[in-house]
Amino acid sequence: MSWLLLTAMIVGAYGFKAIGVFALAGRDTGAISRRLAPFSALVPAALFAALIAVQTVGAERSLSLDARLVGVAVAVIASWRRAPFVLTVGLAMTSTAAIRALAG
Repeated sequence: MSWLLLTAMIVGAYGFKAIGVFALAGRDTGAISRRLAPFSALVPAALFAALIAVQTVGAERSLSLDARLVGVAVAVIASWRRAPFVLTVGLAMTSTAAIRALAG
């Protein structure tokens, strides 16, 4: 994925969010905003997760399954168990390095 495309996606995501804020400014949107608030808070996390998935298993129009996938799986489990962020990243890095060292 190119930096230009990544930048365009970031600008687009925050642009849509800003348009929504400015377009609905001054209107009585209490019921709408209460229903959409949980979803709008999850959009950046969903985009980030999708980018991680593409970067982890996508390699030049083919599927690439290697040690990075183990690291992501360990990070998912650590996050699910509510481990601190630093510990989650450390576990993911350690497991990825261990798999690469064992694979030679």
